[in-house]
Amino acid sequence: MKLKNLFIKLITLTVASLLLITGIAGCGNAKTGSSGTASYRTIDEIKQSGKIVIGVFSDKAPFGYVDENGKYQGYDIYFAERIAKDLGVEVEYVSTDPASRVEYVATGKVDIILANFTVTEERAKQVDFALPYMKVMLGVVSPDNALITDVEQLNAKNLIVVKGTTAETYFEKNYPDVSLQKYDEYADAYNALLDGRGDAFSTDNTEVLAWALSNTGFTVGIDALGNADTIAPAVQKGNTTLLDWLNDEIEALGEENFFHADYAATLDSVYGKAANPDNLVVEGGKVE
Repeated sequence: MKLKNLFIKLITLTVASLLLITGIAGCGNAKTGSSGTASYRTIDEIKQSGKIVIGVFSDKAPFGYVDENGKYQGYDIYFAERIAKDLGVEVEYVSTDPASRVEYVATGKVDIILANFTVTEERAKQVDFALPYMKVMLGVVSPDNALITDVEQLNAKNLIVVKGTTAETYFEKNYPDVSLQKYDEYADAYNALLDGRGDAFSTDNTEVLAWALSNTGFTVGIDALGNADTIAPAVQKGNTTLLDWLNDEIEALGEENFFHADYAATLDSVYGKAANPDNLVVEGGKVE
């Protein structure tokens, strides 16, 4: 009888433990991300929290940077503020560097990456891209006294690039003989060019054009290199509710020419007549 009672108690404890484990596993609404460890937030969860977390650059003017008052500014920030407004939530900015953008969104550190993020096939395997809002190609900026106007001139020279950018990938694939000098941050890359530690710097043409206009003695000798790419927001793989909302938002904003207004507010004073907004801006996610 004692053995029978002991057996019954053991069975009862086992069943209770299994129920407890099942209950714990079933709590909440966890959604495993592409990393296998993080979970994304749906659009409803973001609204309920009252906050959306967006990854942006803090050192890439005029697209995402921190001004002298410690406030985020730029083309991407203008868009991010509108996203938060239309969601009815506050925005929390998380500063990222180029090489960390995929990781930040794939592991749930941010809800959206909005950091001048070029759409590529490799990145699309790891994140879900929304509709584009900008077009871009690569450019190369160099000192006026040793101006680089052709890629062939980079042979036997040091080209500065930032890790995790399309410039790094492009030159590694198409010009393996060009010596790449790699940096983690844009600020470090530009300082290297200013200090003469490299012969030229390549990144998005939109950025080097802006930088050269405000730095005497430097010129963008190559202003269109490689294929024309698009820039778009990205969310964690499988977060369809946020992705669908973003796509609807971008289409709706296109009807009011929002991104041209964004350009006028954040980029026109930088580029002036050096760039045509129609060659850079994408309205409603439609690339012409």
